[in-house]
Amino acid sequence: MTAVDDRIEMAQSSDDEPTLDMLFEWLERMPVPEGYKTEIVGGHIFMSPQRDTHWEIIADIYDQLRTAYPRQRLKSDVRIDYPGHLNGFATDLTLLSADAKKNGKGRWLAQDVELAAEVISRATAMNDYGPKKDAYAVAEVPAYLIVDPYTRKCILYTLPVDGEYTHEHRSVFGDPIDLTKTPLGLTLATDEFPTD
Repeated sequence: MTAVDDRIEMAQSSDDEPTLDMLFEWLERMPVPEGYKTEIVGGHIFMSPQRDTHWEIIADIYDQLRTAYPRQRLKSDVRIDYPGHLNGFATDLTLLSADAKKNGKGRWLAQDVELAAEVISRATAMNDYGPKKDAYAVAEVPAYLIVDPYTRKCILYTLPVDGEYTHEHRSVFGDPIDLTKTPLGLTLATDEFPTD
């Protein structure tokens, strides 16, 4: 078991509150409206609507990553548990390592994530810029990309050390995102990202 697994297990082991699995079981029984994404951040359940702009950006990034990676390594809105207090994220787009394997519960592991990409929604932006960024850094996700269609800006966080990203690169739509110094080894174009 890795240090990340240990931290996730500790976050789920309190006798005073439900575990992530219990919360997700409750969510599965709830009538979540079609077109809404649900995830758990810090023990809080968030539902946010998926807009056309949101999807178009995710699809654009997906299409670009597919030129270099097999479809099986790319996941969208799939639960992955991260370190911290009850963090079960459904990241907009995730790239897994080539040797990633599911755990005994049939879930992908945070330590196998090479890229987490989030497209900002107004209702949940505070999660993407705050607790999710922190959890990705603690999990040592090599590259975390935030795309904000409201401001037409992107932020790429890299080089996680001791639970924090040590490098941040900001760009505007139209400028390429350089991922060549990350495990991805490529550049993403942003000139076709739509805006709100």
